[in-house]
Amino acid sequence: MRRRWLLGLALALLLPAQMRMSVAQLTAFLRSSVDLKHDDRRVAAYLKKVSLTEKLDARTLEDLQGYGIGPKTVEALEELREASKSLPPPKPVAVMPAPSPIPAPPPAEQKRVIEAAREYALNYSKRLPDFICTQVTRRYVDPAGLEFWQQMDTITARLSYFEQKENYQVVLVNNRPVDLGYNELGGAISSGEFGSMLKELFDPETSAEFAWERWSTLRGRRMHVYRYRVSQSRSKWRISYQRALDIIAGYRGLVFVDAETQSVARIRLEADGLPPSFPIQQASVELDYDGIQISGVHFMLPLKHTMRMREAKMLVKNEVEFRMYRKFGAEAVITFDTPDPLPEEVTQEKPVQPPPRQP
Repeated sequence: MRRRWLLGLALALLLPAQMRMSVAQLTAFLRSSVDLKHDDRRVAAYLKKVSLTEKLDARTLEDLQGYGIGPKTVEALEELREASKSLPPPKPVAVMPAPSPIPAPPPAEQKRVIEAAREYALNYSKRLPDFICTQVTRRYVDPAGLEFWQQMDTITARLSYFEQKENYQVVLVNNRPVDLGYNELGGAISSGEFGSMLKELFDPETSAEFAWERWSTLRGRRMHVYRYRVSQSRSKWRISYQRALDIIAGYRGLVFVDAETQSVARIRLEADGLPPSFPIQQASVELDYDGIQISGVHFMLPLKHTMRMREAKMLVKNEVEFRMYRKFGAEAVITFDTPDPLPEEVTQEKPVQPPPRQP
């Protein structure tokens, strides 16, 4: 894949002096810390910097202890409970009954959908028009590795796609005008999201193994979801570290295929079997496509690309959005403002609803 990832250690960032959290956010954080086997003292030290927005009652505290948290964390939670006594209780969460599962499509139908998606993927780039768009990259870091992110910067770039080639030019960094090539940026960057990942996954030479996973819904459309795996020997996914070390990584993940059109709406991949000696120990990508009109013609184009990496304790995340598509040409003009982030519900996966019963 035409992709380069860099991670630098020279990030002199401190945790925020105070982090405001709801009880639900606190619960999610503690579950994650237990799953990731974070050190009890580190978790407790982090909670010392937390201010709750809701009351933490004794019953909830007892439930939290049941997750297997350590004694120092329990002490910190007792302090949070005392400090939150005067706050309002959390709002009740409505629990919706789970819909009845929908049977998987027959094996022959699964095979047909995979082959249709393969034909779509292999010809994807050839079908794209020449265009320009605004690419906004928001970069985050968590030095403590506790899944609480600090935003480093916001990079706004002009992305042009002409004769099946991508070109990136940075125009704003934190809303200040600059004139930089994309490769002149430091830190973690990625490129090549317009077809290379899609093509390489479905290329017969890659020999990806697909298997049914589940039904799903994305942006109001029903999806086939297939899990897959690509061995390191067949992979082209290159991960680079500080322009000094690089490897080809195998990967596994999920692909979401529109049940009606067989176009690919999402690819999710995670590095598989990274060598213990390589500084980056976790790397993952999620790429969403959505229907976009250019000059009155509908195309499936990248919507959002999320990249995550872990080096020792440090976590790095890039959220890249593709906005304001226009036909490429001398008359095409884009005002390079930085749009607000996409609402979470735009990329949120939802359960699929069963078809209505026939009378």
